[in-house]
Amino acid sequence: MKFTELVDSGASKTKQHEYLVDGNQTAITIRIPSNLKEAAAEAAALKGLSFSAFARMCMIDELVKED
Repeated sequence: MKFTELVDSGASKTKQHEYLVDGNQTAITIRIPSNLKEAAAEAAALKGLSFSAFARMCMIDELVKED
């Protein structure tokens, strides 16, 4: 099942979140401005998170937020 199908089926935000954090890990490369990376790394550190965990958290929050 794709994430869009899950959303269209009316799944709860909890189920959507579970879907997004489940599954195998995959490596990606993204290009972002160094200032953005540094600011995000600082924000992550303030929350006690790694940059990767912070990026995942931001993506998940964006995907499951109410419209």
